[in-house]
Amino acid sequence: MEGPKYMSALNLIDEAHAQDPKKITINGKEVPYELHYARKMISYLDRRSPEASDVLRLAICAQHFRRWEIPRDSYPMGKQGYHAWRTYLKKRQAEMASHICLDCGYSEEEAARVASMIRKENMKKDEETQILEDVACLVFLDDQFEGFEKEHDDDKIVNILKKTWGKMSERGHELALEISMSDRAKHLVTRALSG
Repeated sequence: MEGPKYMSALNLIDEAHAQDPKKITINGKEVPYELHYARKMISYLDRRSPEASDVLRLAICAQHFRRWEIPRDSYPMGKQGYHAWRTYLKKRQAEMASHICLDCGYSEEEAARVASMIRKENMKKDEETQILEDVACLVFLDDQFEGFEKEHDDDKIVNILKKTWGKMSERGHELALEISMSDRAKHLVTRALSG
């Protein structure tokens, strides 16, 4: 686990994340957002599945690989545009991550596995893909939700929370309930979970 090819692939992924023009401030230091996001993903992976395989760790880190290059507003607004954007991103990110894995010495099978997880194939039947989805949902709830909930009305937020909750495993639910949230965010989560 975490041998030279893993470290090589991780370094290439992090180098790309470091190019994200969007910056956020963490502990007084400016950090590229996607680098921050990947670190949050790994932090939650370590809580969700500390013995995760290298290929799962790489898929976790590459889930948003170079995402900033295809902004949401490059697709039509609305549900259909959103889904088209997300579908394209998953395919693109999976392909790029697969190439990195191959370039770093991973087998075709391992690279294909990373790509499959990023595309979230067989999510409810594939434990590692489910772990990736749990981790992505946990990062959304911990790192993005409070900003997101300020931009939308309560009914839309409750609907999004219901969908998020439905994507998660029982272990994901347990970890989600441990996340510290504002009173308003807690109220919305409670409302979503109650019906």
